[in-house]
Amino acid sequence: MKSIVLTMTTAFVAISLSFPGVGRADGVDMFAKKCAACHGKDGKAQTAMGKKLGIKDLTDAKVQAAATDAEWGKTISEGAKDPSGKVVMPGNQGKISPDEVKDLVKYLRGLKGK
Repeated sequence: MKSIVLTMTTAFVAISLSFPGVGRADGVDMFAKKCAACHGKDGKAQTAMGKKLGIKDLTDAKVQAAATDAEWGKTISEGAKDPSGKVVMPGNQGKISPDEVKDLVKYLRGLKGK
Protein backbone atom coordinates (compact mmCIF):
# COMPACT_ATOMS: atom_id res chain seq x y z
CA MET A 1 0.00 0.00 0.00
CA LYS A 2 2.83 2.40 0.87
CA SER A 3 4.44 1.81 -2.51
CA ILE A 4 1.17 2.63 -4.30
CA VAL A 5 0.83 5.92 -2.40
CA LEU A 6 4.48 6.78 -3.07
CA THR A 7 4.09 5.96 -6.77
CA MET A 8 0.91 8.05 -7.05
CA THR A 9 2.49 10.98 -5.20
CA THR A 10 5.56 10.87 -7.43
CA ALA A 11 3.38 10.73 -10.54
CA PHE A 12 1.27 13.67 -9.35
CA VAL A 13 4.36 15.79 -8.69
CA ALA A 14 5.83 14.91 -12.09
CA ILE A 15 2.57 15.77 -13.87
CA SER A 16 2.13 18.99 -11.87
CA LEU A 17 5.59 20.21 -12.80
CA SER A 18 4.81 19.77 -16.49
CA PHE A 19 2.01 22.38 -16.38
CA PRO A 20 3.09 26.04 -16.31
CA GLY A 21 1.91 27.94 -13.28
CA VAL A 22 1.13 24.91 -11.16
CA GLY A 23 2.79 25.28 -7.80
CA ARG A 24 3.36 29.01 -8.08
CA ALA A 25 2.31 31.19 -5.20
CA ASP A 26 -1.03 32.90 -5.65
CA GLY A 27 -1.49 36.61 -5.04
CA VAL A 28 -2.36 36.10 -1.36
CA ASP A 29 0.82 34.14 -0.65
CA MET A 30 2.95 36.45 -2.76
CA PHE A 31 1.63 39.53 -0.95
CA ALA A 32 2.25 37.94 2.45
CA LYS A 33 5.81 36.97 1.51
CA LYS A 34 6.97 39.99 -0.46
CA CYS A 35 4.75 42.96 0.35
CA ALA A 36 3.10 42.80 3.76
CA ALA A 37 6.20 43.86 5.71
CA CYS A 38 5.83 47.38 4.30
CA HIS A 39 2.27 47.50 2.93
CA GLY A 40 0.75 45.71 5.94
CA LYS A 41 -1.16 42.43 5.95
CA ASP A 42 -4.32 44.37 5.14
CA GLY A 43 -2.74 46.67 2.51
CA LYS A 44 -3.29 49.83 4.58
CA ALA A 45 0.47 50.47 5.04
CA GLN A 46 0.14 51.02 8.78
CA THR A 47 3.53 49.41 9.41
CA ALA A 48 6.64 51.18 10.66
CA MET A 49 8.13 51.16 7.16
CA GLY A 50 4.82 52.07 5.56
CA LYS A 51 4.52 55.14 7.77
CA LYS A 52 8.19 56.08 7.33
CA LEU A 53 7.97 55.96 3.54
CA GLY A 54 4.44 57.39 3.28
CA ILE A 55 3.18 54.30 1.47
CA LYS A 56 -0.35 54.66 0.17
CA ASP A 57 -3.31 52.69 1.50
CA LEU A 58 -3.98 50.07 -1.17
CA THR A 59 -7.56 49.65 0.05
CA ASP A 60 -8.41 53.28 -0.76
CA ALA A 61 -10.64 53.65 -3.85
CA LYS A 62 -8.74 56.78 -4.96
CA VAL A 63 -5.41 54.95 -4.79
CA GLN A 64 -6.94 52.03 -6.70
CA ALA A 65 -8.28 54.36 -9.41
CA ALA A 66 -5.02 56.30 -9.76
CA ALA A 67 -3.10 53.49 -11.48
CA THR A 68 -3.78 50.89 -14.13
CA ASP A 69 -3.03 47.20 -13.72
CA ALA A 70 -0.13 47.64 -16.13
CA GLU A 71 1.34 50.45 -14.01
CA TRP A 72 1.06 48.37 -10.84
CA GLY A 73 2.60 45.42 -12.64
CA LYS A 74 5.50 47.56 -13.78
CA THR A 75 6.07 48.82 -10.23
CA ILE A 76 5.97 45.28 -8.86
CA SER A 77 8.48 44.15 -11.47
CA GLU A 78 10.79 47.16 -11.59
CA GLY A 79 10.36 48.60 -8.10
CA ALA A 80 9.88 52.21 -7.08
CA LYS A 81 12.08 55.20 -6.28
CA ASP A 82 11.37 58.34 -4.30
CA PRO A 83 11.70 61.76 -5.97
CA SER A 84 15.42 61.87 -5.10
CA GLY A 85 16.02 58.58 -6.92
CA LYS A 86 16.45 56.42 -3.81
CA VAL A 87 15.00 52.92 -4.17
CA VAL A 88 12.05 52.64 -1.78
CA MET A 89 10.64 49.39 -3.16
CA PRO A 90 12.89 46.76 -4.68
CA GLY A 91 11.85 45.25 -7.97
CA ASN A 92 10.96 41.61 -8.43
CA GLN A 93 11.98 41.12 -12.05
CA GLY A 94 13.54 37.68 -12.40
CA LYS A 95 12.31 36.74 -8.93
CA ILE A 96 8.66 36.19 -9.80
CA SER A 97 7.04 35.26 -13.09
CA PRO A 98 4.84 37.54 -15.21
CA ASP A 99 1.86 35.35 -14.23
CA GLU A 100 2.69 35.85 -10.56
CA VAL A 101 2.80 39.62 -11.14
CA LYS A 102 -0.69 39.39 -12.67
CA ASP A 103 -1.90 37.30 -9.71
CA LEU A 104 -0.50 39.88 -7.33
CA VAL A 105 -2.17 42.78 -9.15
CA LYS A 106 -5.45 40.86 -9.10
CA TYR A 107 -5.08 40.36 -5.36
CA LEU A 108 -4.30 44.06 -4.85
CA ARG A 109 -7.44 45.03 -6.76
CA GLY A 110 -9.40 42.84 -4.38
CA LEU A 111 -8.22 44.96 -1.44
CA LYS A 112 -10.36 47.90 -2.59
CA GLY A 113 -12.75 49.01 0.11
CA LYS A 114 -11.60 46.53 2.75
